[in-house]
Amino acid sequence: MNKKKMQRLLKKVADKHGVSVDEVRRDIEAASIMAKENPDEKIQAFWNSIPSKGEKPTPEEVVAYIAGIAKQKNNKE
Repeated sequence: MNKKKMQRLLKKVADKHGVSVDEVRRDIEAASIMAKENPDEKIQAFWNSIPSKGEKPTPEEVVAYIAGIAKQKNNKE
């Protein structure tokens, strides 16, 4: 997903919930941190499978990865 498309998506989510794009990013980041702390091995494996250019995935990397999974599942149906 390109950067402009990602920004539009985050803006759409923010507008829908009456918050800022920064708040959406913070919420995704917080959810990512909570998930990484979950002791369930399957959940750990999923979060560790998210490609990241840095030490941890950015909110944009998380959204792009999950969107890619959803797209693959939709194509299979």
